[in-house]
Amino acid sequence: MFSSFMMTTWIAATMVAVIAGVVGYFAVLRGSAFAAHAIPQGAFAGAAGASLVGASTILGLGVFALAGALLIAWLGRRGRQDVATALVLVVLLGAGALFLSFSVEYAPQIYSLLFGEVLGVSRSDLLPLAVLGLVCISAVGVLYRPLTLTSVLADVAEARGVRASRVEMGFFVIIALATTMTVPVVGAFLMFSLMISPAASARLLTSRPSWSMALSVAIAVTTVWAAVFASYESQWPVGFFVGTIGTVAYGAARGAAYTSRTRAVRSVPVAAAAAPA
Repeated sequence: MFSSFMMTTWIAATMVAVIAGVVGYFAVLRGSAFAAHAIPQGAFAGAAGASLVGASTILGLGVFALAGALLIAWLGRRGRQDVATALVLVVLLGAGALFLSFSVEYAPQIYSLLFGEVLGVSRSDLLPLAVLGLVCISAVGVLYRPLTLTSVLADVAEARGVRASRVEMGFFVIIALATTMTVPVVGAFLMFSLMISPAASARLLTSRPSWSMALSVAIAVTTVWAAVFASYESQWPVGFFVGTIGTVAYGAARGAAYTSRTRAVRSVPVAAAAAPA
């Protein structure tokens, strides 16, 4: 469980979870869950194309993730973001299907980019993961205030001269960087679960931005650690446990939030009755 091989897995999984928790918080806060789902899915086409020409699949993944993010941000300024996201996703998935049709076999490396291979991360992968993670965290730190302001008080941000379109484009670039870092570890399908479930759960439990982001990271790290442990013990896919634990965590947060609201509503009549006339 804690051999040198598994220590690499624990370190990589932790780095991925931290980035997913931070970026996912703003994806949920801004209502960009669909984009957070579409960019990793569409970036798969880049990995397929790179594999076809013999280039690095990580390079192809990053190029298509960035292209997809910029297209969504650009088209979204001229219409609804969900429409632009759907159109970009369809185009990228179509390109991926075309690239795969030219291949004589379905490369295992492409399969791992879809479903993740956290137990197969090598020590040489840790440095690129750490660099991309540091870039993502730094970018979020630089854009933290305008991201929060445009997410919560868009009119106030506009009055203060904050260009919402530029902030939106910057945020989508951050998602592209996070995709390039995390998809090789947890897969394109599971990236959405790891990015959205912890952040959505945290938002249900607290409305304070700093606490909500910290809680999102804590839930994401706990989810990944539990998934890796369960996969190691059972030999079942890590993805199954990531998705299941994330769903259970969100359900538990919904239940806790409902219980808290119910108690608050019931306490109001009691306080009113106890107040002096």
